Amino acid sequence: MGAKNQFNDAGTFRVNTIFRSLRHRNYRLFFSGQSVSLIGTWMQRIALPWAVYRMTDSEVLLGVVGFAGSIPSFVLAPFAGVLIDRWSRYRVMLVTQIISMIQAGVLAWLSLTGSLDIWHIIVLSLALGIINTFDMPARHSFVINMVNGKEDIGNAIALNSMMFNGARLIGPSIAGIVLATVGEGS
Repeated sequence: MGAKNQFNDAGTFRVNTIFRSLRHRNYRLFFSGQSVSLIGTWMQRIALPWAVYRMTDSEVLLGVVGFAGSIPSFVLAPFAGVLIDRWSRYRVMLVTQIISMIQAGVLAWLSLTGSLDIWHIIVLSLALGIINTFDMPARHSFVINMVNGKEDIGNAIALNSMMFNGARLIGPSIAGIVLATVGEGS
């Protein structure tokens, strides 16, 4: 698009230029689904340490849970990237999102039934770290497949970044409200 088409008569940037990759149906579905998923992931990232500290009053266990969630990407990322290039990105994303949903459901169920123990949190954090190690590279490389036409690829990548950072802002905000009103399990 030329500069003339991106600005209206008053010289302001048109909104439809910013969101132009959403005109592609597959990307629009991906964008909306991933927005919900990422907000939920960030809510979980806030609720988990809250639950750990409430249960244990231990800063060390907070670190252990954080380590358990992060170490899989450090160890597995080089292998995950190679495998993602060989597998169907769509299927990898589908499987990782389903497993993430199951992981979050198990965590919520254990919390809501009062059965949650620190070892559950460590194992589930480790599992989510492994899931995310495969999900993130598949998600980032799959964006290109959902947008028809090279002119919208850059916009889709930019919207993807906006989606992730927006979820990083919105998820913890919602988590704080939910934690204050109904607790970690919700």
